[in-house]
Amino acid sequence: MTAVGGSGARDEPSLAGGCAPLQLLVGGASREELHARLAELGIQLNDGARTLLEDSCFDTRAPERLEVVQRSLPQLGLPSGGTLPQITAAARELGLAPLPPDTGPYLRLAITDQEQAPDSILSAGRAPTGAVHVHSVPLRADHDYPKGFYLRVVDGVTWLRAFRCDDEYVWPADAVLALRAPDA
Repeated sequence: MTAVGGSGARDEPSLAGGCAPLQLLVGGASREELHARLAELGIQLNDGARTLLEDSCFDTRAPERLEVVQRSLPQLGLPSGGTLPQITAAARELGLAPLPPDTGPYLRLAITDQEQAPDSILSAGRAPTGAVHVHSVPLRADHDYPKGFYLRVVDGVTWLRAFRCDDEYVWPADAVLALRAPDA
């Protein structure tokens, strides 16, 4: 399956089920083009996502084709949850890696059939239910700066949101992450 450029067409692939990797083209669009594509599809952003989109990692760069997989924490060998360092280590043991920090908007544009979240809570100081967190290396060590993006659909509204946490926060066992699969 391939999602190139994230046009938002309804026949594009989903990460639902987390089995088959998604071929995703990341990079090549300017910050303004990403904002325009997200707005065209009615994708909402929280303040943290807007902050991340202003980072220099969103300066136009050459496109890169990635294989993206979705994994739950139990699938990573963390049935009771884990911290970000534990999640990263468990993923690496399975040959998976963090995604580039600019992957979130491209993935949000590509995944148009994400299931509705089971609740409408947008911010509660915990990992939200029904979200797919885009696991990437944090852009800054500052715990008040957003760590990365997550994808969520709440009350029929498609979101690209950012999250904050420190390395001590224990993610719940039902957390789901998008990760980079090994290059074929």
